[in-house]
Amino acid sequence: MPRIPQTTRDRYEKLKSAINHYRTLYHVYDKEEMSQQALDSLKHEIALIESAHPGIIAPDSPTQRVAGKPLPGFKKVRHKAAQWSFNDAFSPEEMREWDARVKKLLHAGFGKVQPTYLCELKIDGLKVVLTYEKGLLTTAATRGDGTVGEDVTQNIKTIESVPLSLTRAIDIIVEGEVWMSSKSLESLNKSRARAGEPPFANPRNAAAGSIRQLDPKIAASRKLDVFIYDVAATSEEFPKTQEEELGYMRQLGLKVNPHHRTAASIEDAIGFWESWKKRGRHQDYWIDGIVAKVNEKKYEDALGYTGKAPRFAIAFKFPAEQATTVVEDIVLQVGRTGVLTPVAHLQPVVVSGSTVSRATLHNEDEIKRLDVRIGDTVILQKAGDVIPDIVSVVKELRPKGSKAYQWPKLVPECGNGGAIERIPGQAAWRCVNKDSFAVVRRRFHNFVGKHALDIDGLGKERVDQLLENGLVQHYDDIFTLTQGDVLPLEGFAEISAKKLVAAIQKSRRVELARLLVGLSIPQVGEETAILLAKKYKTIDRLAKADMEELEHIEGIGPIVARDITEWFALKRHQKLVANLKKVLIITNPAFAKASAGKPLPLADKVFVLTGTLKSMSRDEAKEKIRALGGDVSSSVSPKTDYVVAGAEAGSKLSKAKELGVKILEENDFSRLLNG
Repeated sequence: MPRIPQTTRDRYEKLKSAINHYRTLYHVYDKEEMSQQALDSLKHEIALIESAHPGIIAPDSPTQRVAGKPLPGFKKVRHKAAQWSFNDAFSPEEMREWDARVKKLLHAGFGKVQPTYLCELKIDGLKVVLTYEKGLLTTAATRGDGTVGEDVTQNIKTIESVPLSLTRAIDIIVEGEVWMSSKSLESLNKSRARAGEPPFANPRNAAAGSIRQLDPKIAASRKLDVFIYDVAATSEEFPKTQEEELGYMRQLGLKVNPHHRTAASIEDAIGFWESWKKRGRHQDYWIDGIVAKVNEKKYEDALGYTGKAPRFAIAFKFPAEQATTVVEDIVLQVGRTGVLTPVAHLQPVVVSGSTVSRATLHNEDEIKRLDVRIGDTVILQKAGDVIPDIVSVVKELRPKGSKAYQWPKLVPECGNGGAIERIPGQAAWRCVNKDSFAVVRRRFHNFVGKHALDIDGLGKERVDQLLENGLVQHYDDIFTLTQGDVLPLEGFAEISAKKLVAAIQKSRRVELARLLVGLSIPQVGEETAILLAKKYKTIDRLAKADMEELEHIEGIGPIVARDITEWFALKRHQKLVANLKKVLIITNPAFAKASAGKPLPLADKVFVLTGTLKSMSRDEAKEKIRALGGDVSSSVSPKTDYVVAGAEAGSKLSKAKELGVKILEENDFSRLLNG
């Protein structure tokens, strides 16, 4: 057996200790100091270590036991049927690996067979075990440690969806999930706020806290519900398939979730997961994935169990909005206005379905607030359409000897000795030399980028080539390039050089708002540029605007107004604009339509986009809204008219509901655009 590196052993011990600490808080005391998604990420890491080094597996590893212990103060119940938890999969590849293991194990006893899989929703609630004797409910218990649970019979009896007697007088043990709806949670938290009590973080914690009340009247007041999903033991003949088992329980009067499907193959099971990944968050109960079970009972019996989980079933989690990873480095990035942004370089990790290896740390104050250091394990968040953000540091996993990050005194990329300065009144630092090569190249990257002139084929590497070879010094130089200029550069052939020059010529016609984005005026992004283009119609009128006039525009405050007027006041910027006017055709479509006297159907309507749209990209949606006279905002406020909610909608959707803003699903949005 290969030797296990000491660094791996140290990481393993720290992971084991941290996971058990947070799991105990969550399962025993209903305290969620780390999200379950982040905890899943740590559990996944320790499982990978054990898979690579089986000799390291400790008997107290989180992978070797069922979470939780009976809470002191409740009567203990020893389960007649052992309780298990599922192993987890986090990607289609891991599901296919599980499928291959299932078939390999079945091959010895049944030959080459193709099991089917029953796919069910994985409800995020509190597991309960219900025991019926001669058709009457006798005991309801929590899962506890899998062998001993807590007697919560009186509280469970307050849930109307739990039958006190079955349709037949049989002995049976069933398992299910107690849950609380989002609406009930909202109402409960309002009551707790009025009473000066802390709110519950999520419906799962609320359900668990309600079931663990010693007074059944409290549980009865909280509108809990239940879904039953499995038969652990029965005095009757066992159904032959999982699908029949759900029907069997329904016949007995037990509530079963209606959303399940038999999959003919693992690809069908993955398809079920894909469909619910997009709409799972829109249910009244929380869903954190699906459960796939081998459908045929004879195959289930043959596959059996490991020490903690069934081999015949697996939980396929939805992409986490939170995950854990390790900070490998902290690098300062020079922006287009010379502002320095610290960026954490991370061990790649999948968050919300995409692989992330970078996260902004915003500024020096944020680094100090988080106390984030190189080598730290951090919780990364990417909720809905929000960019990756480091939420907190898991300090229990901090390497020995780590040192706090020290903000540098000099940054070589800033040129002229690398001098930097803190911007007065702000947390940000910037290069003293605002024309260093690093700053200039970022400005050029922005100028040709997709939200500005969007020059096809002129990416960051090509821009750097042009600058390094002295072919461009100012923006207008781009439009004087010929095929012969770019052909000698590395990576260019005659056809590619010809295509680039053609793309540059095509981009000469540019909308005013896009040009304003491309100029790298401090504080002027896409939304602000749209406001300025609508208000001033031409770049000459904008250049003459005074600060007082600008700051009275809705959405533009005194800081933005000052930066705009100061930018246009500089003679070099006036010369830059004059030179660009010679090579560009600057248009303003919204102004042209309005001046033609044609009413714009979405005039003065403010839209906010959240989530992913199937029929168009985010940029296409924005363009269509603006072409019809509407405005697009990045945040929801009382002045928002519509929130367009696509798949995986983020916190903006919740804010819209809170403020009573009209919400448009994608089909409604398309109909509105089409009149």
